[in-house]
Amino acid sequence: MSPKGRQRSAERPGPSGFLVVDKPAGWTSHDVVDAARRWFGTRRIGHLGTLDPQATGVLPLAVRDATKLVSFVSADPKIYRGVVRLGAETDTLDGDGQILVRSSGPLPEQAALAPVLAGLVGEHEQVPPMFSAVKQGGVPLYRLARRGEEVERAARKVRIDSFQLVSYRPPDLEVEVQCSPGTYVRVLAAEVGQRLGCGAYLLSLCRLRSGPFALEQAAPVGVLAAEAERGELEARLLRPVAVLGLPALKLAPEDARRILHGGGLPQGGPSRSPGERIAALDPTGALIAILEVTPDRTLQPLRVLGQLAAHR
Repeated sequence: MSPKGRQRSAERPGPSGFLVVDKPAGWTSHDVVDAARRWFGTRRIGHLGTLDPQATGVLPLAVRDATKLVSFVSADPKIYRGVVRLGAETDTLDGDGQILVRSSGPLPEQAALAPVLAGLVGEHEQVPPMFSAVKQGGVPLYRLARRGEEVERAARKVRIDSFQLVSYRPPDLEVEVQCSPGTYVRVLAAEVGQRLGCGAYLLSLCRLRSGPFALEQAAPVGVLAAEAERGELEARLLRPVAVLGLPALKLAPEDARRILHGGGLPQGGPSRSPGERIAALDPTGALIAILEVTPDRTLQPLRVLGQLAAHR
């Protein structure tokens, strides 16, 4: 199925919320956003965390006014299931690249794998690969890499919570990784190969979870496109309040009006700690704002949304 197609020019009104797509291999994250814009008839679509074109799995989308909530949605943890191929290295660190080196020695025994994976658990400084969307001087690194250029990249701190061996069928080992946002599993695969002394690259990858979004909630693009044609897709949107996971406060009409105009409220009700965030609902239960408790115990709006129609 091609991700390309004609964009709808008219902005179609409708409900807001989050959609979890099972991204197919070969599509970029932006391809999925473009498709969703056609499905919903709106330009107001954004994704919550890029996946490499080769990767599949959880790609959450924010639809319409839910795009205003992206910064309030946790991206932690990320969980991936992938296949690492031992015995070779590629220029992209994955199966889409050109093989640079092949190992001539024997592949490691299974007993050698678990200690290497366990040794990568914890906090690390990770250098983004050249074939990545990270920008340097406003230019994505992958564009420089395609021109044969390599530049210095600043290391980033990442956290590996677990790195488990699922199965080993030489030369391929299947692994499951739980990690912080911003972690490149391709880089982990290459590090596994270096520590084993045989080289390795990431053959395939599926994201199982991204923050509150799980693969069980996701649907393939073919299913979503068919639902859009039948006018059924908007029923699949996840409620913003459920995704945010914040305590909710239903407001009286006059308090809701004050919040919608950017005003604050006395805390009242149960005592809350400064810095705590709250989902503010209007009298019908519609999410209208994200509030934060200030040091003087008042509730101040961090983000005023208005009503997120039909998704309360």
